[in-house]
Amino acid sequence: MLAPELLAGMASGCWAIGALFSANASSEMGAFAFTRWRLFFAMCLLWLAAFYVGRWPELTFESIAWLSLSSWIGILVGDTALFVCMNRLGPRRSGVLFATHALFSALFAWLFFGETLWGWTLMGSGVLVSGVMVATLWGRREEETHAWENTSGALWIGVAMGLLAAVGQSVATLMMKPLMSTGIDAVSASAVRATASFAAHVLLLWCGLSLSKLKNPLNWKSLLNTALSATVSMVIGMTLILQALKTGQANLVAIFSSIAPVLLLPLLWAVYRRQPAAGAWWGGAMTVVGSAMIMSSKI
Repeated sequence: MLAPELLAGMASGCWAIGALFSANASSEMGAFAFTRWRLFFAMCLLWLAAFYVGRWPELTFESIAWLSLSSWIGILVGDTALFVCMNRLGPRRSGVLFATHALFSALFAWLFFGETLWGWTLMGSGVLVSGVMVATLWGRREEETHAWENTSGALWIGVAMGLLAAVGQSVATLMMKPLMSTGIDAVSASAVRATASFAAHVLLLWCGLSLSKLKNPLNWKSLLNTALSATVSMVIGMTLILQALKTGQANLVAIFSSIAPVLLLPLLWAVYRRQPAAGAWWGGAMTVVGSAMIMSSKI
């Protein structure tokens, strides 16, 4: 069994890869429409996996209700806000705002679960989160320009959406901790969460919410990128996080799940064809050192 911190780090890798598929598709389709289609693909794949695993009958009415509520907060609100932020600020700056969910999670875990961080774990957590911020904020050279780096619309709206996404993610994660600790199947739980949020998005569309409509006609490229994003980020990434919450501390799971912006930098390097700035290397090194400090304290 892999350590929960490692599972959370693997989920971050999935989210970083998923961001590459998401950026253009979300911009073309609109945040609400993109999230709806993304949830549709994820829901279909997750239920196929859940039926294959065969543990879905273990779900109770209470667990389904709690899973649905957490999905509405984390996916319906959080993910949609994240893609609104990404459409306005780009994946780099939206990434650093979303990474603050580690700080919110640590605070909420202390307030509601009494989870605390001490010694090397506390120091390592501080170094890791600081590394994420440094790598994301100063990971681009001044002369680099890309459509993903442009600001579209009011800056404060993008920032507000990024922070809303971070709070939604942290609250949803903490809500899942008590339920996942009971041993519920992570794949089936992910399937329920995707289904609940998809149903809510469809309801918004049927109610005629203008924001939920497609910005542009669908094309195969956008659908393919959306399906790939759903597979990597939601089917694999979300399931890994739920599995990590079974045995891991909620605050540490959240902290390790925040390293996606650092993992995104080399991927953006491949897109830009330019080496990241010195800040990216320093931030990446800090993230590695912080992770090592946390893991050494658990040996």
